[in-house]
Amino acid sequence: MVVKVNNLVKRYGDLIALDHFNLEVAEGEVFGLLGPNGSGKTTAINCILSLLKYDKGTVEVFGKPMRPDSYESKRHIGIVMQNVAVFNELTVYENISYFCGLYVPDKQKCRELVEEALVFVGLENYRKFYPKKLSGGLLRRLNIACGIAHKPKLIILDEPTVAVDPQSRNSILEGILQLNSQGATVIYTSHYMEEVEQICSRIAIMDKGKVIASGTTGQLKAMINTGEIITAELIKADASILADLKSLPYISSAELTGNQLVVKSGRGKNSLAAVLEYLNARQIAYGNIYCQLPTLNDVFLEITGKQLRD
Repeated sequence: MVVKVNNLVKRYGDLIALDHFNLEVAEGEVFGLLGPNGSGKTTAINCILSLLKYDKGTVEVFGKPMRPDSYESKRHIGIVMQNVAVFNELTVYENISYFCGLYVPDKQKCRELVEEALVFVGLENYRKFYPKKLSGGLLRRLNIACGIAHKPKLIILDEPTVAVDPQSRNSILEGILQLNSQGATVIYTSHYMEEVEQICSRIAIMDKGKVIASGTTGQLKAMINTGEIITAELIKADASILADLKSLPYISSAELTGNQLVVKSGRGKNSLAAVLEYLNARQIAYGNIYCQLPTLNDVFLEITGKQLRD
Protein backbone atom coordinates (compact mmCIF):
# COMPACT_ATOMS: atom_id res chain seq x y z
CA MET A 1 0.00 0.00 0.00
CA VAL A 2 1.19 3.51 -0.80
CA VAL A 3 -0.90 4.92 2.07
CA LYS A 4 -2.22 2.98 5.05
CA VAL A 5 -4.06 4.73 7.88
CA ASN A 6 -5.30 2.80 10.91
CA ASN A 7 -7.76 4.08 13.55
CA LEU A 8 -6.69 7.72 13.31
CA VAL A 9 -8.20 10.01 15.95
CA LYS A 10 -7.82 13.79 15.96
CA ARG A 11 -9.52 16.02 18.51
CA TYR A 12 -9.83 19.78 18.81
CA GLY A 13 -10.98 20.12 22.40
CA ASP A 14 -14.42 18.52 22.55
CA LEU A 15 -14.66 18.32 18.75
CA ILE A 16 -13.65 15.00 17.19
CA ALA A 17 -12.34 15.85 13.71
CA LEU A 18 -11.26 12.28 12.91
CA ASP A 19 -13.03 9.39 14.58
CA HIS A 20 -11.04 6.16 14.11
CA PHE A 21 -10.41 7.04 10.48
CA ASN A 22 -9.13 4.19 8.28
CA LEU A 23 -7.81 4.40 4.74
CA GLU A 24 -5.80 2.27 2.31
CA VAL A 25 -4.60 3.52 -1.07
CA ALA A 26 -2.87 1.06 -3.40
CA GLU A 27 -0.12 1.91 -5.86
CA GLY A 28 -1.43 3.22 -9.18
CA GLU A 29 -4.87 4.23 -7.92
CA VAL A 30 -6.70 7.49 -8.42
CA PHE A 31 -8.42 7.42 -5.06
CA GLY A 32 -11.33 9.77 -4.41
CA LEU A 33 -12.10 11.11 -0.95
CA LEU A 34 -15.59 12.60 -0.74
CA GLY A 35 -17.35 14.45 2.03
CA PRO A 36 -19.11 17.70 2.93
CA ASN A 37 -17.35 20.65 4.53
CA GLY A 38 -16.31 19.70 8.02
CA SER A 39 -16.25 15.97 7.33
CA GLY A 40 -12.50 15.77 8.04
CA LYS A 41 -10.99 15.43 4.56
CA THR A 42 -8.35 18.15 4.90
CA THR A 43 -7.59 17.17 8.51
CA ALA A 44 -7.01 13.60 7.35
CA ILE A 45 -4.61 14.74 4.63
CA ASN A 46 -2.65 16.94 7.04
CA CYS A 47 -2.33 14.02 9.45
CA ILE A 48 -1.24 11.65 6.68
CA LEU A 49 1.48 14.13 5.73
CA SER A 50 2.47 14.51 9.39
CA LEU A 51 1.75 18.24 9.18
CA LEU A 52 -0.70 17.88 12.03
CA LYS A 53 -0.36 15.95 15.26
CA TYR A 54 -3.06 13.40 15.98
CA ASP A 55 -4.18 11.78 19.21
CA LYS A 56 -4.26 8.12 18.26
CA GLY A 57 -3.61 5.74 15.37
CA THR A 58 -0.88 5.03 12.83
CA VAL A 59 0.02 6.33 9.37
CA GLU A 60 2.28 4.58 6.87
CA VAL A 61 3.37 6.00 3.51
CA PHE A 62 5.36 3.86 1.07
CA GLY A 63 5.35 1.12 3.70
CA LYS A 64 7.09 3.24 6.35
CA PRO A 65 5.72 5.16 9.36
CA MET A 66 5.15 8.80 8.45
CA ARG A 67 6.70 11.28 10.86
CA PRO A 68 7.54 15.00 10.67
CA ASP A 69 11.17 14.11 9.81
CA SER A 70 10.35 11.43 7.19
CA TYR A 71 12.16 13.48 4.56
CA GLU A 72 12.97 10.58 2.24
CA SER A 73 9.29 9.70 1.94
CA LYS A 74 8.24 13.33 1.61
CA ARG A 75 10.62 13.79 -1.34
CA HIS A 76 8.29 11.56 -3.35
CA ILE A 77 5.06 13.34 -2.41
CA GLY A 78 3.43 16.22 -4.27
CA ILE A 79 0.76 18.34 -2.61
CA VAL A 80 -1.79 20.66 -4.20
CA MET A 81 -3.93 22.18 -1.47
CA GLN A 82 -7.28 23.92 -1.85
CA ASN A 83 -5.85 27.37 -1.14
CA VAL A 84 -3.45 28.54 -3.86
CA ALA A 85 0.07 28.68 -2.41
CA VAL A 86 2.42 30.61 -4.71
CA PHE A 87 4.64 33.65 -4.35
CA ASN A 88 3.15 36.80 -5.88
CA GLU A 89 6.64 38.34 -6.16
CA LEU A 90 7.84 35.54 -8.46
CA THR A 91 6.90 34.85 -12.07
CA VAL A 92 5.19 31.66 -13.18
CA TYR A 93 8.55 30.15 -14.15
CA GLU A 94 10.24 31.28 -10.94
CA ASN A 95 7.47 29.86 -8.78
CA ILE A 96 7.67 26.41 -10.37
CA SER A 97 11.46 26.52 -10.27
CA TYR A 98 11.48 27.40 -6.58
CA PHE A 99 9.17 24.56 -5.53
CA CYS A 100 10.86 22.03 -7.80
CA GLY A 101 14.24 23.06 -6.42
CA LEU A 102 13.13 22.08 -2.92
CA TYR A 103 13.13 18.45 -4.08
CA VAL A 104 15.63 18.40 -6.95
CA PRO A 105 19.09 19.83 -6.12
CA ASP A 106 20.51 19.23 -9.62
CA LYS A 107 19.98 22.61 -11.36
CA GLN A 108 20.01 21.23 -14.90
CA LYS A 109 17.54 18.49 -14.01
CA CYS A 110 15.39 21.06 -12.23
CA ARG A 111 15.30 23.30 -15.32
CA GLU A 112 14.21 20.35 -17.45
CA LEU A 113 11.44 19.43 -15.01
CA VAL A 114 10.21 23.02 -14.84
CA GLU A 115 9.92 23.15 -18.63
CA GLU A 116 8.01 19.87 -18.62
CA ALA A 117 5.66 21.18 -15.93
CA LEU A 118 5.01 24.40 -17.86
CA VAL A 119 4.00 22.44 -20.93
CA PHE A 120 2.02 19.93 -18.91
CA VAL A 121 -0.28 22.58 -17.39
CA GLY A 122 -0.34 24.73 -20.53
CA LEU A 123 1.49 27.74 -19.10
CA GLU A 124 4.49 27.83 -21.43
CA ASN A 125 3.26 31.13 -22.89
CA TYR A 126 2.82 32.64 -19.41
CA ARG A 127 6.26 31.92 -17.97
CA LYS A 128 7.05 35.61 -17.36
CA PHE A 129 3.63 36.48 -15.94
CA TYR A 130 3.18 37.23 -12.26
CA PRO A 131 0.38 35.36 -10.44
CA LYS A 132 -1.79 38.48 -10.04
CA LYS A 133 -2.00 38.71 -13.84
CA LEU A 134 -3.40 35.19 -14.22
CA SER A 135 -7.06 34.22 -14.36
CA GLY A 136 -8.43 31.95 -11.65
CA GLY A 137 -8.14 28.88 -13.87
CA LEU A 138 -4.55 29.64 -14.88
CA LEU A 139 -3.63 30.32 -11.25
CA ARG A 140 -4.96 26.88 -10.32
CA ARG A 141 -2.83 25.37 -13.07
CA LEU A 142 0.23 27.15 -11.67
CA ASN A 143 -0.60 25.79 -8.22
CA ILE A 144 -0.70 22.27 -9.65
CA ALA A 145 2.56 22.73 -11.57
CA CYS A 146 4.32 23.79 -8.37
CA GLY A 147 3.11 20.63 -6.64
CA ILE A 148 3.96 18.08 -9.35
CA ALA A 149 7.05 19.45 -11.13
CA HIS A 150 9.41 17.14 -9.22
CA LYS A 151 7.58 14.02 -10.55
CA PRO A 152 6.28 12.67 -7.23
CA LYS A 153 5.15 9.08 -6.77
CA LEU A 154 2.20 10.16 -4.63
CA ILE A 155 0.15 13.25 -5.49
CA ILE A 156 -2.46 14.64 -3.10
CA LEU A 157 -4.92 17.13 -4.56
CA ASP A 158 -7.30 18.80 -2.13
CA GLU A 159 -10.20 20.30 -4.13
CA PRO A 160 -8.00 21.68 -6.95
CA THR A 161 -10.93 22.75 -9.16
CA VAL A 162 -12.77 25.03 -6.73
CA ALA A 163 -14.07 28.16 -8.49
CA VAL A 164 -12.50 27.46 -11.89
CA ASP A 165 -14.17 27.64 -15.29
CA PRO A 166 -15.30 24.43 -17.06
CA GLN A 167 -12.45 24.53 -19.58
CA SER A 168 -9.79 24.77 -16.88
CA ARG A 169 -11.58 22.09 -14.86
CA ASN A 170 -11.51 19.67 -17.78
CA SER A 171 -7.84 20.47 -18.35
CA ILE A 172 -7.04 19.76 -14.70
CA LEU A 173 -8.93 16.46 -14.71
CA GLU A 174 -7.25 15.32 -17.93
CA GLY A 175 -3.90 16.26 -16.41
CA ILE A 176 -4.58 14.16 -13.32
CA LEU A 177 -5.33 11.11 -15.46
CA GLN A 178 -2.15 11.73 -17.45
CA LEU A 179 -0.07 11.90 -14.26
CA ASN A 180 -1.64 8.64 -13.15
CA SER A 181 -0.85 7.00 -16.50
CA GLN A 182 2.78 8.05 -15.96
CA GLY A 183 2.89 6.08 -12.71
CA ALA A 184 1.71 8.47 -10.00
CA THR A 185 -0.70 7.37 -7.30
CA VAL A 186 -3.30 10.08 -6.70
CA ILE A 187 -5.50 10.99 -3.73
CA TYR A 188 -8.18 13.39 -4.89
CA THR A 189 -10.63 15.20 -2.62
CA SER A 190 -13.56 17.14 -4.01
CA HIS A 191 -17.07 18.42 -3.43
CA TYR A 192 -17.93 17.57 -7.01
CA MET A 193 -19.31 14.05 -7.35
CA GLU A 194 -19.16 14.11 -11.14
CA GLU A 195 -15.41 14.77 -11.07
CA VAL A 196 -14.74 11.91 -8.69
CA GLU A 197 -16.94 9.57 -10.71
CA GLN A 198 -15.09 10.59 -13.88
CA ILE A 199 -11.50 10.00 -12.79
CA CYS A 200 -11.36 7.85 -9.64
CA SER A 201 -10.83 4.10 -9.66
CA ARG A 202 -11.93 3.77 -6.03
CA ILE A 203 -13.78 6.10 -3.67
CA ALA A 204 -14.29 6.61 0.05
CA ILE A 205 -17.15 8.69 1.44
CA MET A 206 -16.43 10.51 4.71
CA ASP A 207 -18.81 11.99 7.23
CA LYS A 208 -18.19 13.14 10.79
CA GLY A 209 -14.54 12.16 10.70
CA LYS A 210 -14.87 8.58 9.52
CA VAL A 211 -15.25 6.57 6.33
CA ILE A 212 -18.86 5.45 6.05
CA ALA A 213 -18.63 3.70 2.67
CA SER A 214 -15.90 2.79 0.18
CA GLY A 215 -15.41 0.90 -3.06
CA THR A 216 -15.62 1.40 -6.80
CA THR A 217 -18.38 3.55 -8.24
CA GLY A 218 -20.35 0.43 -9.10
CA GLN A 219 -19.90 -1.05 -5.63
CA LEU A 220 -21.07 2.15 -3.95
CA LYS A 221 -24.16 2.39 -6.15
CA ALA A 222 -24.99 -1.23 -5.35
CA MET A 223 -25.14 -0.34 -1.65
CA ILE A 224 -28.24 1.84 -1.95
CA ASN A 225 -31.87 0.97 -2.52
CA THR A 226 -32.36 3.31 -5.48
CA GLY A 227 -32.08 1.77 -8.94
CA GLU A 228 -33.04 3.29 -12.28
CA ILE A 229 -34.47 6.83 -12.16
CA ILE A 230 -37.02 7.74 -14.85
CA THR A 231 -37.92 11.35 -15.61
CA ALA A 232 -40.81 12.21 -17.95
CA GLU A 233 -42.40 15.48 -19.04
CA LEU A 234 -46.15 14.82 -19.06
CA ILE A 235 -48.42 16.89 -21.28
CA LYS A 236 -51.42 16.60 -18.99
CA ALA A 237 -51.72 14.54 -15.82
CA ASP A 238 -52.60 14.84 -12.17
CA ALA A 239 -51.40 13.27 -8.94
CA SER A 240 -54.02 10.54 -9.16
CA ILE A 241 -51.61 8.50 -11.33
CA LEU A 242 -49.01 8.25 -8.58
CA ALA A 243 -50.78 5.53 -6.61
CA ASP A 244 -51.03 3.38 -9.75
CA LEU A 245 -47.37 3.91 -10.60
CA LYS A 246 -46.25 3.01 -7.10
CA SER A 247 -48.15 -0.27 -7.39
CA LEU A 248 -46.14 -1.35 -10.44
CA PRO A 249 -43.43 -4.00 -9.90
CA TYR A 250 -40.06 -2.70 -8.63
CA ILE A 251 -41.21 0.94 -8.29
CA SER A 252 -39.99 2.41 -5.00
CA SER A 253 -41.33 5.96 -5.40
CA ALA A 254 -43.17 8.28 -7.80
CA GLU A 255 -43.42 12.07 -7.60
CA LEU A 256 -45.15 14.63 -9.83
CA THR A 257 -43.97 18.25 -9.69
CA GLY A 258 -45.82 20.42 -12.14
CA ASN A 259 -45.64 18.40 -15.34
CA GLN A 260 -42.43 16.54 -14.41
CA LEU A 261 -42.79 12.92 -13.32
CA VAL A 262 -39.92 11.24 -11.48
CA VAL A 263 -40.12 7.50 -10.88
CA LYS A 264 -37.47 5.55 -8.96
CA SER A 265 -36.96 1.81 -9.17
CA GLY A 266 -35.68 -0.48 -6.45
CA ARG A 267 -32.06 -1.55 -6.19
CA GLY A 268 -30.74 -3.01 -9.44
CA LYS A 269 -34.15 -2.85 -11.11
CA ASN A 270 -35.26 -1.35 -14.44
CA SER A 271 -38.82 -0.09 -14.82
CA LEU A 272 -38.82 2.05 -17.97
CA ALA A 273 -40.82 -0.46 -20.02
CA ALA A 274 -43.48 -0.76 -17.30
CA VAL A 275 -43.82 3.03 -16.95
CA LEU A 276 -44.13 3.51 -20.72
CA GLU A 277 -46.72 0.76 -20.94
CA TYR A 278 -48.73 2.41 -18.14
CA LEU A 279 -48.66 5.87 -19.74
CA ASN A 280 -49.56 4.54 -23.19
CA ALA A 281 -52.39 2.34 -21.90
CA ARG A 282 -54.01 5.34 -20.22
CA GLN A 283 -53.29 7.64 -23.15
CA ILE A 284 -51.27 10.02 -20.99
CA ALA A 285 -49.25 12.11 -23.45
CA TYR A 286 -45.61 12.83 -22.65
CA GLY A 287 -42.72 14.71 -24.16
CA ASN A 288 -39.12 14.04 -23.23
CA ILE A 289 -38.52 10.91 -21.21
CA TYR A 290 -35.18 9.55 -20.08
CA CYS A 291 -33.70 7.27 -17.46
CA GLN A 292 -30.44 7.17 -15.58
CA LEU A 293 -28.66 4.99 -13.08
CA PRO A 294 -28.11 6.39 -9.58
CA THR A 295 -25.26 8.88 -9.23
CA LEU A 296 -22.70 9.20 -6.47
CA ASN A 297 -24.79 12.08 -5.16
CA ASP A 298 -27.71 9.64 -4.78
CA VAL A 299 -25.37 7.30 -2.91
CA PHE A 300 -24.22 10.05 -0.58
CA LEU A 301 -27.72 11.34 0.02
CA GLU A 302 -29.11 7.91 0.91
CA ILE A 303 -26.19 6.87 3.09
CA THR A 304 -25.83 10.12 5.03
CA GLY A 305 -29.29 11.65 4.67
CA LYS A 306 -27.88 14.98 3.50
CA GLN A 307 -26.55 16.70 0.43
CA LEU A 308 -22.80 16.64 -0.27
CA ARG A 309 -22.46 20.44 -0.22
CA ASP A 310 -24.19 20.92 3.16
